[in-house]
Amino acid sequence: MTPELDALFDDANGDLALGDLDVAVEKYRHCTELDPDFADAWHALAMALMKLGRHAEAIPAALRHTELRPNDQLAWSSLSICYVKNHQIPEAEAAGAKARILSWGGKIRKDA
Repeated sequence: MTPELDALFDDANGDLALGDLDVAVEKYRHCTELDPDFADAWHALAMALMKLGRHAEAIPAALRHTELRPNDQLAWSSLSICYVKNHQIPEAEAAGAKARILSWGGKIRKDA
């Protein structure tokens, strides 16, 4: 991670902590533009969008997080919540099932 990206992500986290969600979202988006493989930024973006009630927008960010970290239980749990909030129950159940598999010590993708 570059110093610029690290500072931007820290600033976004500070905005989130202060409740300035719109500013945090823009900074998290910028983080993902600077580094499309920055999983933590995708997760933070999804969660900030969720807090703003922008559930449909949160889903692609949460999906990207699962692509980058397919064996991360938090990624799948967060995606499941995004789907629930967007009234996509079958998708939420599928993502939740993957989170459960990981909680039991399984793997979603063996090569990851």
